[in-house]
Amino acid sequence: MWGFFGSMQQQLWFGAAGAAAIAVVSALGEHRRRRRTRIDDVGYVPWQFLQVMAMLGAVILASVALNMR
Repeated sequence: MWGFFGSMQQQLWFGAAGAAAIAVVSALGEHRRRRRTRIDDVGYVPWQFLQVMAMLGAVILASVALNMR
């Protein structure tokens, strides 16, 4: 099933890239939330938390991918 991606190292790199993409999208969401014109329209998505967790996941996946031989 996962033979499309090749090796386990490639799967980890794809996961790290996906987590980095989620971090970028959440950074854009946080930027948009901070620049809202109506201050009373608060959001319910914790953008900063999502960004930190996505970056943590990207760093962990990339470090595991780098340490595979």
